[in-house]
Amino acid sequence: MSIDLWYWPEIPGRGEFVRLFCEAGEIDYADMAREQSGDALVEHMHALEGRRPYAPPYIVDGEVVIGQTALILQYLSDKEGLGSGEMETDLQLLQLQMDISDLVEEVHSVHHPVASELFYADQMDSAFEKAGYFRAQRIPKHLIHFDNAIATSGGPFCLGQQWSHVDTSLFQVMEGLDYAFPNYMKTMQGSWPHLEGLQGAVPEIESLAEYLASEQRLDFNENGIFRHYDELDEQ
Repeated sequence: MSIDLWYWPEIPGRGEFVRLFCEAGEIDYADMAREQSGDALVEHMHALEGRRPYAPPYIVDGEVVIGQTALILQYLSDKEGLGSGEMETDLQLLQLQMDISDLVEEVHSVHHPVASELFYADQMDSAFEKAGYFRAQRIPKHLIHFDNAIATSGGPFCLGQQWSHVDTSLFQVMEGLDYAFPNYMKTMQGSWPHLEGLQGAVPEIESLAEYLASEQRLDFNENGIFRHYDELDEQ
């Protein structure tokens, strides 16, 4: 049975982490807001009752409704048998996925350091200051952490030769950072070789290649999480 994915239709955002895993794992899903509209997403979310998700992305699988990217991916991984098969290792993968969520939130806070409700133009000075610290301190700290996790298995994936939801998400992170901070990432090339190897290996997952080359794969843009502004990528 197909699952319903609800996320904003105009941006890759957090929804893309779910799309990539579903495509790689050949999980049937309907991208509901892209088939209908952003207004339909808002209407559907507000109609949910009980312990409903706070914000998209969320999935509907029969009677099951789950929000939060890391939990969605863990749920689908367990359901489809795409984890390691060992509880301790799968919990470590979930831990890494939550670390990815932390990094994604930090990326967003670079261009919106004061408030999400304000436009970028209203907080440019603060964003410029935040970006310098983010490039110098936070990106290396996060990426070295993930690089070490891959190195533990010998690569190219976190589980060695077997890919997982962590790998498709790290691929999206690396692609997003290359888009948002191209000068910085080029300067730092070679600093996290296992991550760079993973970035090259994920597109070779046979079931994912067609999606990555299709129009279904949304481009990064300045309405999403990973945004490029020249002034935030100064070296």
